[in-house]
Amino acid sequence: MANQSRSKRKIMRGYDKLAFGGISDAVRLMFCENMDVTEIENMDLFNVAEIKRPKGGGMEIRFFDRIKALQCLEQISDEQTGGLGEFYRALEQSVRCFDSADPKED
Repeated sequence: MANQSRSKRKIMRGYDKLAFGGISDAVRLMFCENMDVTEIENMDLFNVAEIKRPKGGGMEIRFFDRIKALQCLEQISDEQTGGLGEFYRALEQSVRCFDSADPKED
């Protein structure tokens, strides 16, 4: 059980980094001509899904989808709270129904 909890925390940290992590090192990599290998090794490229160098020159960098990472974080969070997120959404919807209903006692 402790291993599962540790694994979930590790997964959540990864998704958190994908959802909220910076891209400045990837942008710097794109615009720097001559970089030392140690500079590249020290860069935070966690959010980078793919790097391409087309034949015509330049560089293409594709990042992981932040929205999907946020959705995964939400799903894990809902699982940890026993699905309470779904319960609260349903409760909010029912309250909205009462707010929009016409009062019958006037």
